[in-house]
Amino acid sequence: MIRDLTDAMQDYLKESHKLRMEGRRATTSAIAERMGVRPPSVTAMLKRLSALGLATHVPYRGVELTPAGERVALEVIRHHRLLEQYLAESLGLSLDEVHTEADRLEHALSEELEARIDRSLGFPTHDPHGDPIPDAELRIDRARLRTLASLEPGDVATIRRVPDGDDELLRYLKKLALIPGKKVKLRAAEPFGGPLTVRVGKTDHAISRELAAGIGVA
Repeated sequence: MIRDLTDAMQDYLKESHKLRMEGRRATTSAIAERMGVRPPSVTAMLKRLSALGLATHVPYRGVELTPAGERVALEVIRHHRLLEQYLAESLGLSLDEVHTEADRLEHALSEELEARIDRSLGFPTHDPHGDPIPDAELRIDRARLRTLASLEPGDVATIRRVPDGDDELLRYLKKLALIPGKKVKLRAAEPFGGPLTVRVGKTDHAISRELAAGIGVA
């Protein structure tokens, strides 16, 4: 079915699914913000997806994907994250480069090339940002990580996931070495919602709680 859908339809399904995975409601406004479009455009697209049996839209409550819509979303996510891993591992692209390039390529990836990339990488389970890659049967690891913001002073953890949608933010995290695989220690947490002080290696950094809440650790 995925080949019968426009790139835009696939993107709407993908972003709706990702919002749900983040524990958020896939409302018209949330999807509009994620897609960079106006809410009326989202409403029109959701009606088209509903007519195709891929989604159901309840006004003021958001969109729910049908099993068929869920499969399309997971297939697009699999393409995207496999491409990110390939671009990082085989071509040496940085964290802030792979997302944009994968966005350009994900809709053109054939199933045959997808399988060859998967095999050549040794069937990876996570992309460079730490997000789980759906397997060939579109099964996905739905385990929740702790956030860096949830640590207590003195706690040590390993970064497993960083946000992947903002290139400038990724460059900033790379500069601070707050990237997957790095060990981090929470040194201090200022009261009344103040910043956190984290140590990576021998260097301390002050970061906002909002940023820390988007970084997954284990």
